[in-house]
Order: sequence, then structure tokens, then C-alpha cells
Amino acid sequence: MFNKLTAMPADPILGLLTQYREDTHPQKVDLGVGVYKDPTGVTPILNCVKKAEKFRLDTETTKVYIGPTGSPQFNTLMTELAFGAGHSAILADRIRTVSTPGGTGALRVAGDFIKRCNPNAVLWVSDPTWANHTGLFEAAGITVKTYPYYDYDSKSLKFDEMLAALSQVSPDDVVLFHACCHNPSGMDFTTAQWDKVVALTKEQGFTPLIDMAYQGFGDGVDIDAYGVRQMAAVVDNMILCSSCSKNFGLYRERIGSCSVIAKDANTANVAQSVLLYVVRCLYSMPPAHGAAIVETILGSAELKQEWLDELKVMRDRINGNRAILVDKLKANGVDRDFSFIARQKGMFSFLGVNPEQVARLQKEFSIYMVGSSRISIAGISEDNVDYLAQSIAKVL
Repeated sequence: MFNKLTAMPADPILGLLTQYREDTHPQKVDLGVGVYKDPTGVTPILNCVKKAEKFRLDTETTKVYIGPTGSPQFNTLMTELAFGAGHSAILADRIRTVSTPGGTGALRVAGDFIKRCNPNAVLWVSDPTWANHTGLFEAAGITVKTYPYYDYDSKSLKFDEMLAALSQVSPDDVVLFHACCHNPSGMDFTTAQWDKVVALTKEQGFTPLIDMAYQGFGDGVDIDAYGVRQMAAVVDNMILCSSCSKNFGLYRERIGSCSVIAKDANTANVAQSVLLYVVRCLYSMPPAHGAAIVETILGSAELKQEWLDELKVMRDRINGNRAILVDKLKANGVDRDFSFIARQKGMFSFLGVNPEQVARLQKEFSIYMVGSSRISIAGISEDNVDYLAQSIAKVL
């Protein structure tokens, strides 16, 4: 049986990580892997997380399963974090949330759930989108198509073209939106654009699936959830996938959540029963440790404030990195306008250089990024930004 297999292509980002580790250049720069790094290049454990973990170790009494929905307290607190405690959909009991193995697990749960709702549904994703979106949904047996999103030439949204394309989407289909910090372009909707997207979604009747992997990394926890909250207030059906990997720094703990929003409480109960069947077939029970950390933080006024403060430090560092890279490129005589980088949000941006220049940056200067020139902004630091800007200037 195994002799019939054909090797799958390696993940390009993971391949870059291996090459970077083996590179002996003293000034090498990793702009490929999408994890937050502090100024020293370390992905730290948040202080609030350490405190919550200590509480967890001191109070945990069993390792028994927590059930397919996960911790009820975690689910409630994540729902309130995403939608706001006083949201109309919460007050109307229209939301059902389960904890999942990371944001990726949430997306796969959503994919299998969609397949059971409508086996023939087409799922529309932005062009471009996170590289794993397509594979995840195709693995669930869903046809994936794209809608216009990012203009590589003008470094802006193809907003009017996007609206025109979405106005042709069938009510039986699903459209995936990024809540904030679009991966990989860094180009987000303004609140005014979100209002138009929400209005079109309601008018067309398709089901929105919102991926919120970076809540708090753009402009703040509440502002980043603007589209989520506006959408849930007006549509009858919606799916939200959330991740705690970035904003809580819980990458390896693999904790996230999947929420379904229905038109009323009875329909939400039916949807939840299908959601739980999907969970049972995929992984049976979710992990508990990460959820316990998050619910301890969100359930404590003191720890939650400490988390918000630490999250702001990460957000400000990323935004500062964007600004300093633009300034350093100017200082090194680069005439091309890179100001779009400072206007974008979140962990990622397209640098806008061609594949040959990307290859030169890696070969000649040991600067690693994927072939599309998508860079992880968190990989920039005060120690490497001069070298990075100088190197970019040389290949332009």
C-alpha cells in the first residue's frame, strides 16, 4: 500500500525554517515563520500566562476528558471576547461555541460542518489568503474558489471588484473573510468597508465564515472584532473561527474555538448537535490545558488587564517595526514607495519584490522570506533593520 504513495511537496515556510537554521551567516534574518518575536528574537511566554499556568497546576485535580464541547467557561469567555458581552446575538442565545485544537482545528471543524449543512456548497476565499485555507477545506471535501482582494501593483484592496464578485455568489455558498490582520497581505477593511461587506452579505444571503486568528494584533481587541460583531447582528447564519495562538502566545498548546451563529436558539441547538458530531468524528475531545489558561486570564479582572497590556506591547512593536522599516528604506536611498507597509496591520505584508530578488536576498544576504515576498513583520528588530534595509536596497 505505501509503495503506491507519491511524496507531497514540502511546506515552503517550514522548508525556509530548516534552511535558516542551517545558515551560518552571522547576520541572517528570518522573515518567514509567522510567530511573534520580541526584540531579541525570542517568542516569549506572557507573564499572565505564567501566572495562569501556576494556578492551573496548583488547582487541577484530574486529567479526565472535558467533553467534546470543551470547557463551558472557556467557550463563554471566548464568545464574549469575540462578540462583546452585551451583543444582541448573545442576548438572544443564538451562538454556540466549542473549543478546538487551535485555529486550524476550528477551521477544519467549520469545513466538516459546512459539508454536512450543504455538500455542494462552494467556499470562496480571498485572493490571496492564508496558504493552508484551501488545503483545509478541500480536505473536508469542499470546492474552493477565490474572489478578488489584493492589488499587488497598487498595494491596496480591490474593494469594488471584490464587491462585484461577491454580488454573484449563491445564497447556498460560504464566503471566508479575515476579521483583521489579513494573512498574508496585511490589508484590512476599514469600518466603512466592513459596513458595505455586511450589507452585501445580508442582501445576497450567503453564509459568512470569519477567521479571526489575530484579535488584538491590529488596532485593539474590540476594534479588531468590528466586522465580526456587525455581521453577527444582522445575518441569520454565520461561522466564526478564533485562535489563541498569537494573542495569548499559546502556539504549541493548540487552543482555539469555533462558533456557529443561527437565526434563533432552537436552530442554534440543532447546529450545535451537528457541530458536536463533527468534533466527535475528527478528534473526539479537545485539549484542556490551553483553554484552562485562557479562561483563568479572561475570568480574572487583574490577569485580563495584564494580558491586554502585554498584548498592546506586542501590537505596538509590530506597528513600530512597520514604520521603522519604511524609514530605513528611505534612509538607504530607496526611491520606491514602501509607505504601504506602515499602513497595513498585523504580522504580515508583501514586500513587493519579485521572485528573483527574493532569491538574491536569501542567497547573497541570508534574508529568508517566501517566494511571494510575504514577510513576517515580527522578524524585524532594531538589531537587524539596518542590514535588512541595506540588503533590500542592493537588490532593487
